[in-house]
Amino acid sequence: MKKHYFFYLFLFYGITGWAQNTIRFAPQNDTVIISRHIYGHFAEHLGRCIYDGIYVGESNTKIPNTNGVRNDIIAALRKLNIPNLRWPGGCFADTYHWKDGVGPKTERPEIVNMWWGGVTEDNSFGTHDFLNLCEVLGAEPYLAGNVGSGEVQELADWVQYVNFEGTSPMSNMRRDNGRDKSWNVKFWGVGNEAWGCGGNMTADYYADVYRKYATFMSNWNDKELYRIASGASGDDYNWTETLMKKIPKNLVKGLALHYYTVVDWNNKGKATNFTDEEYFNTMKASWFMNEQIEKHSEIMDKYDPKKEIALVVDEWGAWYDTDPADNKGVLYQQNTMRDAIIAGMNLNIFNNHAERVKMANLAQAVNVLQAVILTDGEKMLLTPTYHVMEMYKVHQDATLVPLEVNSANFTYKAESIPAVTASASIKDGKTHISLVNVDNKVSQTITIPTNKKYKKVSGRILTSKDMNDHNTFANPEIIKPEIFHDMKLKAEELTVKIPPFSVVVLEIE
Repeated sequence: MKKHYFFYLFLFYGITGWAQNTIRFAPQNDTVIISRHIYGHFAEHLGRCIYDGIYVGESNTKIPNTNGVRNDIIAALRKLNIPNLRWPGGCFADTYHWKDGVGPKTERPEIVNMWWGGVTEDNSFGTHDFLNLCEVLGAEPYLAGNVGSGEVQELADWVQYVNFEGTSPMSNMRRDNGRDKSWNVKFWGVGNEAWGCGGNMTADYYADVYRKYATFMSNWNDKELYRIASGASGDDYNWTETLMKKIPKNLVKGLALHYYTVVDWNNKGKATNFTDEEYFNTMKASWFMNEQIEKHSEIMDKYDPKKEIALVVDEWGAWYDTDPADNKGVLYQQNTMRDAIIAGMNLNIFNNHAERVKMANLAQAVNVLQAVILTDGEKMLLTPTYHVMEMYKVHQDATLVPLEVNSANFTYKAESIPAVTASASIKDGKTHISLVNVDNKVSQTITIPTNKKYKKVSGRILTSKDMNDHNTFANPEIIKPEIFHDMKLKAEELTVKIPPFSVVVLEIE
C-alpha cells in the first residue's frame, strides 16, 4: 500500500557522540492539503468557558460585547482565522436538549449541569447565540448532538430547525424565534464519547445506534451533512475497527478521536511549578499522539483506502489538576511554555497526517483546560497556546510539504523522544516550516538542504526564560512571538539554531 506522506524520525550519532538534526524535503507523490479545520476550537458549557467567558450577557455588564459575546474575544478568535467551533460539548452535549435554549430567554427552563460542578444552567446561551457567533467569527459551527439522553426525533428536529429553508414545524419555530434564513450547519457530531459519559456503550452497540440516528438526520437544501461518529478514546483501536467495519460509508464522514496529554489520570500534576521530570513525562505523553494517529489511520486504510472518511481529533490538549486554591472555575488552568510546546508538537503531527486528519479541536477555547484565552472580569489575556495557533495559521489550506526529519533525542534518565518536530507547507509561492525544540535544556541546530536557491528567509519565535513562565493579568505579555534571527540561508542550505523549549515558524521564498 502506497504511503502518501513521509515523516520519518531517525537518531544519528557521530564518532564524538553528538547528535545532528537534519530536515529534508521528501518526495511528494500526491498533493495533500492541510485542512484549515485542523485548527478548530471547542467551547463546552463547562466552568467559565461560556458564561463569564465567551458570553457575558447583553445587560448588566460594562464589558463591550456584541449580543452578549465579548468583543475582545471575538477579535482575538478572528485573528486566529478560527475555521470551526464545536459546541455545546463534550459530556454536556449528551444531556443538552436544544429546545431548552431557544425562544425568549426569560422563558427558558433552568437545568443542572450534572457533569461540571452541579451548577445551575439558565440556557441563556443557546442555538441562535452560538450560530450567530459563528457567523460573526466567520467560523463553521460544529454541533454535537444528544445521543446519550436524547431521542432520534429530537436530533432530527434540530437538524431541520437550523438547516431547512422551506415550511415545516421546525423552520417555522426558527422564524418565530427571530431567524428567517437557515444557517446550513455542515458539521454534526452524532453523540460524544459514547464509550464513556455519552452512554458507556460498547463499540458494537454504538455502531448500531449511530446508524439509526444518522439515518434520520436529513440533508436539506441540497447540502450534505458531515456526520462525525463518536470515535475512540486514545489507543482503543478495537473501537475504530468496529465502527469502520459496521457503519456504511454513506452515513459517515468522520471518526472522532479524543486524546488528552495526561501522564496519570489519578494525579494529573500541576499546571505551573512543574519539575524537569514532570516536563519530560508530559512531552512523552504528548508525543504518543503520533503513534495513535498512525495506528488508527492504518485501521481506517483497510476499510477506506481512498481516505474518504476523516480522522477528527475533536478533543486534544493538556489536562492538569485544578489548583484547590484557585476559584476561577471548573477545569481552569494556567498555560505555560510547556503548553506552547504541546500545541506546536501536536499541530505538526496533525499537519504531517493531513491525508487522514481533516479536523481537530483544541480543548478548550476560553478558561478551560488548554485554553487560548483567559478572562478575569474585564481583563483578558492571550496564552502561549494562542500564540502558537496564530503563528501556525499560515498552514491553513496550504499544500503539505512532506519532510524527512532526522532528530537528536531529548532524553531524561533512560527514556527518549525526538527533540525536534517539524511540519511544512507551501501556499502562494511561500514555504512555511514550523519547528519545535522539545528539549528544555539543549539548543538544537538544524540543517535544512533546500534543493534550490531561495532569496530570503524570515521567522518568528515563541520562547521565554523559564519553561514555567506564563502570561498573567498583571503582565499579559510575558510570552509573545518575537522576530527570529538565528538562522542562515546560504546557497541551497538553511541552518537554524533553536533555543530550548521554543517554537519557530519560518517563511522562505
